[in-house]
Amino acid sequence: MPKNLPFFPLKLVAFPGEKLNLHIFEPRYRQLIGDCLLHGNTFGICVYLEKLTMYGTEVGILEISKTYEDGRMDIKTLGIRPFRIINFVNPIEGKLYAGGEVEFLEGNVGTDADQDLYDEFTELMRTMLPLLGLRVDPAKEKIDTFTYAHKIGLSLEEEFQLLMMKSETARLQFLIQHVRKALPILLKMEDAKRKIQMNGHFKYLDPLNF
Repeated sequence: MPKNLPFFPLKLVAFPGEKLNLHIFEPRYRQLIGDCLLHGNTFGICVYLEKLTMYGTEVGILEISKTYEDGRMDIKTLGIRPFRIINFVNPIEGKLYAGGEVEFLEGNVGTDADQDLYDEFTELMRTMLPLLGLRVDPAKEKIDTFTYAHKIGLSLEEEFQLLMMKSETARLQFLIQHVRKALPILLKMEDAKRKIQMNGHFKYLDPLNF
């Protein structure tokens, strides 16, 4: 069912289930957040690449972490579900910010994928995340393809591509392919880091017998 949302265009992708911290400073977006708080509404983070993509994610406000004397604020939000923009009005009548009608995309969350794919993805994450300095164990928490999407080196365009995919199977296959390409590079970097750290230390070298 279509829904009207106020819009907050940004050069980022907000994923369903993701907690996103935002610093709000422009007057139009301070007004947007104020209106959402007043009426208990959600808003839409629209993805902006070279231009507005006409897609985005509905997000809800979890809390206002800090309000500054000049009206700026730090907020915590939660991604809910992706949408396609049906019409874009800039600005909404009587407001400083844009808005419009959206329809929500199907298949954005779910567990339609084969368990073997999940197991392979989990194992790859268990190897990759420590190389990125992240101390989490994906085997001990419930994950989907959006859980680590911002942490594994996807470009903004690739993140947008992931958001647009209509099934968990397609997203898993996409991320597994990406991680398989990235892991050898990360492992080489980790090996180089260890070699650099060894420089300057005394080394015991066993004399060679010729």
